[in-house]
Parts: sequence; C-alpha cells; structure tokens
Amino acid sequence: MNFALKAARLPLRKPFAIAGSVYHHCDTLRLTLKEDGLTGTGEAIGVDYLGESIDSMIGQLDSIGATIENGIEHDQLSEILPAGGARNALDCALWDLRAKRENRRVWQLLGVASQPVQTVFTIGIDDPQVMAADAAAAAQLPKLKIKLDSHQPIERLEAIRAARPDATLIVDANQGWDRQQLKDALPHLERLGIAMLEQPLPRGSDEDLAGLATSVPIGADESIQHSGEFAEISKLYDVINIKLDKCGGLTDAMKLVHLAREHDKRLMVGCMVGSSYSMAPAFVIAQACEFVDIDGPLLLKTDVPGGLEYGPDGVVQPPTPDFWG
Repeated sequence: MNFALKAARLPLRKPFAIAGSVYHHCDTLRLTLKEDGLTGTGEAIGVDYLGESIDSMIGQLDSIGATIENGIEHDQLSEILPAGGARNALDCALWDLRAKRENRRVWQLLGVASQPVQTVFTIGIDDPQVMAADAAAAAQLPKLKIKLDSHQPIERLEAIRAARPDATLIVDANQGWDRQQLKDALPHLERLGIAMLEQPLPRGSDEDLAGLATSVPIGADESIQHSGEFAEISKLYDVINIKLDKCGGLTDAMKLVHLAREHDKRLMVGCMVGSSYSMAPAFVIAQACEFVDIDGPLLLKTDVPGGLEYGPDGVVQPPTPDFWG
C-alpha cells in the first residue's frame, strides 16, 4: 500500500470569527492510500486548541509510514496514533479504500442507513447588525448556527432573531462564557427559542453546569474529545458533538454514536470547516444525529471538484461512490 500526504490552504469566502479567533483560510492535510489501482482519501484540519498543526500531523504520519505501507486496519490505529487529526485522516482514508475494494458504501459496511441530511449554516461573530444581515442573506437556509463570545451575546441573538423569526437557531459559545454569564443568558435563550447551546463553558469547567435548570439542551464539544472521555463528562450534558478531527476518525465516532444511544444522549455532528473530503465521512455520522453541522464547503471560496452537493436549503446529498466511500 502506498500513502501520500498533501497540505492544502483553502481560502474562505469571508473572514470567519469565533470566540478568540478570526480565520481567513482553512489549512488541511489530505492523505491518500493507493492499492491495486484503488485510492482512499482522508482529510484533516487538526485540533488547533490542543496544539495540532499541519506540520505536527505530518510528523505523526511520517513516523509510522512503514507501518501504513505494510498494511494497517482500523482497529490498530488507536494503538499507534492518539485521537486527533492525523488518525482521522488515516482512518477515513482506510474506510474509503475498503469501501472501494469491497464495492460497497461505507454506511453499508457500518450498518447505517443513508439519506440526505440538512446542515446548519454558520454565522460568524461580528457586530449585531452585520450578523443579522448575514442571517437575512441566508433566508433559504432554515437552520443557523450562531457563533458567540462573551461580548453582546444577547444583543447579537436579538438582532438575528428579529431578522430570522423563522429560523432554527443553535448557539455556539466556543468556551467563551463563565457560569454567571451562562446563568444570566439562559432565560433569554429560552425566550428566543434557541434549539441548543453548544459548549458555553471552558473545557475543565464542566462541573459549573451542575444546578443550572433550563429547557435549552446544552451540548459538549471541546469537553468531550473522543469515546474515552464520554463516561466522565457526558452526565453533565444533553447533547454530544462528534467531530472526526477530535475523536480520530470514523471508527471512534461510531463508538461515540453507540455510547450516546446507550445513555440517551442527543447527538450532533460538527466540523472544523474543511472541504468535502472532510464532510463526506461526517455525512455518515450525520445519519445518527439530530443536529448536523457539515457546512464547511459553504464557507470556502471553492470546494474540491466532485464534492458534496448542497441544496439552497442546506440539504446535503450522499457523496458519490467515486468521490468518497
């Protein structure tokens, strides 16, 4: 088996702000595996808040290059790579290659039904009027994910709700609030009909959620990276956000799906922006999720050729078998 790595910088349509960061492009690492005339592809962005970078992922993968070329299976990956972007790229490439080798779709291999899904469209942090205008410009998209930080969160939401009274709104604070700000915000979130609040508190401050009563489901993103962290933290959250870069690929993501179902947790699939090479395996996880955030290609100036088909209403069609899986 031959493997190759390629870094690609993908410009965004416009600067994209979240709590603590502003992005102008998305750096990705693409891994390809070739065997018997077939090619499997995986893409990773990495988890920047945990110190991952394109160079660090390349270093991890190059260090096990001989092992990869000698042949490796999904269940071996957790023994040689930690959860994170490098393992995600390799795991997803292996699933793609296996599907093509067996001439079956990935969801068939995993025992998952496949149908189109509807993604949210993400509104980055800006002045309230700008965010409201962005929400209004996305009038055909019924589900919006709103990025917030600690500055003017309710004013921003008020403006967006006024511009889009019809929209389903998910809020992502990206660890930007403290307990008091969350406590103060919850009545407003209920009044504004927020469908879900994602990661309001910093990772490690999860116990501060105890005793806060609200009808708004609260989701864990940064607080649950992979299946090994589920048992300790999940009891404090209603929703688990699965991201392939966090958990290290489709194999561990499916473990999280099963754990969430066993413990009656609601599910979300998220992304680190990225091209359709990142979203195609996330589409598989989306089949099990109530909340779907795989809008990465919609934030890019251009997606990869042959990528996922996004309808004007955010409905995403399955990847074609020649593209992925």
